[in-house]
Amino acid sequence: MMLTELGGKEIVNLNNGERLGIIADSDIVVDEKTGKILTLLIPERKLQFKIFGENYDMEIPWESIRKIGNDMVIIEL
Repeated sequence: MMLTELGGKEIVNLNNGERLGIIADSDIVVDEKTGKILTLLIPERKLQFKIFGENYDMEIPWESIRKIGNDMVIIEL
């Protein structure tokens, strides 16, 4: 799967069904040496202007991803 295919997928927590955000709104941390994805950084949902950069609500390790489907990414936290 290409990274561009992940963009529109919604992130959902398997344990409580909570919708956490969309991959396209998140940042992805990649290991520069190996090229492997390490974590997803999901921004806060508050609609406020950020002057000093993005605040992140949650950091999800790549190992927490259980399933990547057609419309969503299922994580277990």
